[in-house]
Amino acid sequence: MLQKLTIQNYALIDNLEIKFDKGLNILTGETGAGKSIILGALSLLLGQRAESRYFFNQQKKCVIEGSFKITGFHLNSFFEDNDLDHEDDTVLRREISSDGKSRAFINDTPVNLTLLKQFGEKLIDIHSQHATQEINDPDFQLLVVDGVAGHHELLAAYQTKYKAYRKSLSALQQLIEQSDKAKADLDYYQFQFDELEKAGIAADEQEGLEKELYALNNAEEIKRNLLGAHYLMHEGETSAIIQLREAGQQLSIVEKYDNEVEELHQRLNSTLIELKDIAAEIEIIEQRTITNDARAEEVNTRLSLLYNLQKKHRVNSNEELLAIQADLSEKIAQAVFGDEAIDKLQKQIASAQKELEKLAAQLSVNRKKAIPVIIQKVLANLTEMGMNNSVLEIEQGQAAQPPKGGAGGVVLGPNGIDVIRFLFSANKGHALADMSKVASGGELSRLMLSIKSIIAEYTALPTIIFDEIDTGVSGEVANKVGQVMERLAQNLQVITITHLPQIAGKGKSHYFVYKDDTDVATKTRIKKLSDDERVLEIAKMLSGDRPGESALQNARELLGVKIGLFG
Repeated sequence: MLQKLTIQNYALIDNLEIKFDKGLNILTGETGAGKSIILGALSLLLGQRAESRYFFNQQKKCVIEGSFKITGFHLNSFFEDNDLDHEDDTVLRREISSDGKSRAFINDTPVNLTLLKQFGEKLIDIHSQHATQEINDPDFQLLVVDGVAGHHELLAAYQTKYKAYRKSLSALQQLIEQSDKAKADLDYYQFQFDELEKAGIAADEQEGLEKELYALNNAEEIKRNLLGAHYLMHEGETSAIIQLREAGQQLSIVEKYDNEVEELHQRLNSTLIELKDIAAEIEIIEQRTITNDARAEEVNTRLSLLYNLQKKHRVNSNEELLAIQADLSEKIAQAVFGDEAIDKLQKQIASAQKELEKLAAQLSVNRKKAIPVIIQKVLANLTEMGMNNSVLEIEQGQAAQPPKGGAGGVVLGPNGIDVIRFLFSANKGHALADMSKVASGGELSRLMLSIKSIIAEYTALPTIIFDEIDTGVSGEVANKVGQVMERLAQNLQVITITHLPQIAGKGKSHYFVYKDDTDVATKTRIKKLSDDERVLEIAKMLSGDRPGESALQNARELLGVKIGLFG
């Protein structure tokens, strides 16, 4: 239910706040006063594209905010799926800057325009005289039948299983394509795998081999320099060790005269020991460094194999080669064992299809039972609203073509096996046809009113807004249309813009939209009418701006007992 609508800086509106009530809310006012402007602002809140040229003040942003009571609308899953905070009193806000940039929020969480529109459609249904698209939409017609059938839990269970079924069909198709390709490429995959497996690749061998080859290729230079270093440190007549040993002897003579020299002598001895160790290790490395052309060729051959495999597979490391080997192994297994996986999945799909067919059959039975109820109630409402010669037929058929990739048998769709089609004739002797082809705008409006009043008996509907759908009716028919709206409003919130006093008199709350010219710029205003103001407004609708006593009395009669209810 729309509890409050706030509009700032839109068209003729600088700042407007409307608090709506439950039941039937009436909006009246002169043509051009701004009733359609209010609906336009509401449409922006529900995700319609905006243009800044419609701003009241081009220097300020437009802000539209709506507060909704959503208890009982089962919208928790929508909030969870879109990571939004669920509140029983939910607030939608749309901000549009003068440069055309737009921001939207649900409970202060930023959302894109598509999400705002999806959510708005769950809260408000705006129906105008020319809105014939919905009534001819097969999905809407099926929704009507399902609403009266009352099998919401059964339908939800079917839809959940159907989504999983379709996902399995896609997986099967993908698996078949992969298996066929794997079979076609099996010899090629096997050759590549065998080549890699035969190579016996180790993830960390390349770096070690490269270092070893470098050492083998430079063995002579390494050996020569190691010998030179060892000679200078240990073997030569003026080697570092001999000279340091002599220096130590010189220090030993004078250390008894100076404690500091004694400490230096000890440090020199430590250095001498370290140098002897270094010289010994150099000698060991030198002795094990040998020229080995056979080993160098062996290492070089191994590295060439690795480099060629990497180049062939367009990678840069052994780790990547091993990953390719594992992938090839998987593809080979898919080619060899793919039929088993396909067979297993096909059996699962067949089992799921049987279960879906069973659920779909029950849905179909329920819909068949609901169709006569819908026809009887719609025609009763239409007769009440002056369309005595109306004929409605609801065809229940099945889809002509199966979904791609599906197994044989019953054709399954997202909502079962049924295709629903409403056929209508508003006049005696005329053939039945799609509703938009055989009914005028006013007749379609009454037909939609009748249908939605029936849906509201069986399921929770969003707030419905009727924009002058009473065009083309008058007198007692208008009174009957008002009665149907009144009944509809017992189950949900209805907001209607009307020029008919017979309908205005049925409202629980009455709002008057008018232009205010007292300021520099004309502004659209709205006020909720008191009991006496309602009498006067309806009297004006009956006879003009200066109603006489008879018009006032007629207005009181149209309002009837409702005046007492307001008090």
